[in-house]
Amino acid sequence: MAEITITKENFQREVLESDIPVVVDFWATWCGPCQMLGPVLAEIAQEYEGKIKVGKVNVDDERDLAIEYKISSIPCLILFENGEAKRTAIGLQPKEKLLAFIQG
Repeated sequence: MAEITITKENFQREVLESDIPVVVDFWATWCGPCQMLGPVLAEIAQEYEGKIKVGKVNVDDERDLAIEYKISSIPCLILFENGEAKRTAIGLQPKEKLLAFIQG
């Protein structure tokens, strides 16, 4: 499954009501580390299709979501399970650390 663009309109359905864990990447087009993290998350989305969903929230386009989840630094990843934010990771991470973050 490819990454999903998350907006205020689909957040409830795609993240909170998801039956599989969702990694939400809060990012921006002007953020260098965000751009470097993008391909790694795309790879994870492909490799773990059906087990993990990867969603992307552009903080410039979705300010309300960024404020609601108190995003102060990007890239910021939040892992949601059963509608709840379980873990947060900030900054560029290598794939191994991202997988450890996702798997807990």
